[in-house]
Amino acid sequence: MPQTPPFSAMFDSSGYNRNLYQSAEDSCGGLYYHDNNLLSGSLEALIQHLVPNVDYYPDRTYIFTFLLSSRLFMHPYELMAKVCHLCVEHQRLSDPNSDKNQIRKIAPKILQLLTEWTETFPYDFRDERMMRNLKDLAHRIASGEESCYSERKKTRNLEAYVEWFNRLSYLVATEICMPVKKKHRARMIEYFIDVARECFNIGNFNSLMAIISGMNMSPVSRLKKTWAKVKTAKFDVLEHQMDPSSNFYNYRTALRGAAQRSLTAHSSREKIVIPFFSLLIKDIYFLNEGCANRLPNGHVNFEKFWELAKQVSEFMTWKQVECPFERDRKILQHLLTVPVFSEDGG
Repeated sequence: MPQTPPFSAMFDSSGYNRNLYQSAEDSCGGLYYHDNNLLSGSLEALIQHLVPNVDYYPDRTYIFTFLLSSRLFMHPYELMAKVCHLCVEHQRLSDPNSDKNQIRKIAPKILQLLTEWTETFPYDFRDERMMRNLKDLAHRIASGEESCYSERKKTRNLEAYVEWFNRLSYLVATEICMPVKKKHRARMIEYFIDVARECFNIGNFNSLMAIISGMNMSPVSRLKKTWAKVKTAKFDVLEHQMDPSSNFYNYRTALRGAAQRSLTAHSSREKIVIPFFSLLIKDIYFLNEGCANRLPNGHVNFEKFWELAKQVSEFMTWKQVECPFERDRKILQHLLTVPVFSEDGG
């Protein structure tokens, strides 16, 4: 199967890759390849490529990439309707005289595709139109057996990362400003510097940046006499690591190191990678906006979506790492319920 290509091609002002002119030998059923990498194709051909048959099952990287990017062209329920139609018509699932042995061979592959879809993008299935198509197809191929759309564990919205970032920043600022005496405020600053260092050491860059942001809020930064009592060398190092100059070069270097460590880790602690979430979303946004979804010939620019899928799947891999630390209920309750002030004192 084609492998995920490096995203190194050059694009003109329209987002069209000037190196995508292909010979007839590089095309296959409306899909265009270069060096065995899928670069573009008509939307219909890409949908066809998603649907398995007796002798074929799509590569998992293709499934994820296409399901992720397809919503830029159609609603998930519309894609499900097309997939169901192809499965039913091409595999003759609606024909009572069709070869039952062939159906038994193709049924597990279709169910596997549906299972991967429901596990990877569970929110797609909140739409009743989606569920109707899914249930109809599962009923046709499962012959009364338990189908793949059983209840999945609930997942949290990605917005939770942003909400936690903001709350942690304000919590840090609140905890520092609350003590009346300067020496107590200084101890609180030093405490959060140590917490931030530990976040960096374990690869929790999102909380690291939240703590730094909280300590740089004006109610904290203007406490000049308090800061005079603090040994700031460690804090200066952390600020340097998260310096936004050169497009967060220092942070991106540290993130790559943490990601590499995670790949070869032998313990859950070493596998932790929690990226600076707002920057991750910004990167994905500009990648999406900076390159055209379609090429001038009408084909879907699949090379772009390989890179989008790479970034999203990497994040999903990090998200699946089990937390190696025991939960302290008292600390957790304090973090989630203690009143915090906004920067304007509200």
